[in-house]
Amino acid sequence: MAYDEGIAQQLRDALAEVPDVTEKRMFGGLCFLLRGNMLCGASGWSDTMFRVGKAAEAAALEVAGTRIMEMGGRRMGGFVRADESAMADDGVRDRLMALALRYVQSLPPK
Repeated sequence: MAYDEGIAQQLRDALAEVPDVTEKRMFGGLCFLLRGNMLCGASGWSDTMFRVGKAAEAAALEVAGTRIMEMGGRRMGGFVRADESAMADDGVRDRLMALALRYVQSLPPK
């Protein structure tokens, strides 16, 4: 399953000034890692994943166009998915990226 290259480019652009970001193909999509920790990703399910941490999960789910992330029928705590409408809104996309950056920047490098 291919990921949406337009979404991947939006994520690249949003992270252009953030040091230590790398890209890695994972889970049928393209993930962005910060110092080796998963941050966000363009998936093959035409939505976008953000790792916001469990403490910020409720705040992220209040954002229109987001939902709980599940993989293989299991809830992935601290991760949310954003649909196409959320990613089309610069303010929403920036808010989700800020939540993800705040959390992942608090993690030790891998």
